[in-house]
Amino acid sequence: MISLILAVVFFVSIHLFVSGTSLRTKLVERLGEQAYMGLFSILSLVGLMWMIQAYYGQAPRIELWGQIYTGRILSSMLIFLAFMFMVPGLLTPGPTSVGGEQLFKDEQPARGILRITRHPFLSGMAIWSLTHLIYNGDLASFIFFGSFLVVATFGPKSIDNKQKLIYGDDWQRFADKTSILPFIAIIQKRNTLPLKELFTWKLAVAFVAFIVIFKLHVVMFGVAPIIPAS
Repeated sequence: MISLILAVVFFVSIHLFVSGTSLRTKLVERLGEQAYMGLFSILSLVGLMWMIQAYYGQAPRIELWGQIYTGRILSSMLIFLAFMFMVPGLLTPGPTSVGGEQLFKDEQPARGILRITRHPFLSGMAIWSLTHLIYNGDLASFIFFGSFLVVATFGPKSIDNKQKLIYGDDWQRFADKTSILPFIAIIQKRNTLPLKELFTWKLAVAFVAFIVIFKLHVVMFGVAPIIPAS
């Protein structure tokens, strides 16, 4: 359990206390943007692999409230929804993507899933991690999935701070048309939701990815997925 806790502290710290802070600015000034991004990516991968190894290989399962077996249709729907955010989020270029600053020049820099939330991947991660945390019900899962929930909850603000420092007014124009919480910008009429921008091949990829992970969950992770009760 100690290894898992250390891995989580490492992973969460580099995402919340380095990225989007003055420390990142200092590191970029010393290393350069590309070198910093490379180092950050390597450290993130190391932290992630450390967490996975500690969670699946070493951490004891100490029950808190225990596994939840009821409401599994709901849990499957939530995981499916998480995929509908995460996969299109990865496939949709945005101002926060590498080289995406060119999109600031567009009249509408937020298209597709970005109209719903400017951080679709993290929104999906929040749903995914919270669902797994609740339905597993043990201490190791609380720590493991809780770390992703913390990053997904506080990460968007950290990213926003970083982008505002770098792009200033261009970023603010994008932020004014979007929201961190899904659908808020649309509800507030700061943006619209053309369905033709959402129902594209990206949703099909998300659906296929969900089915593949669902079918291979036992092989990949050694445990049965959260599935509807038969």
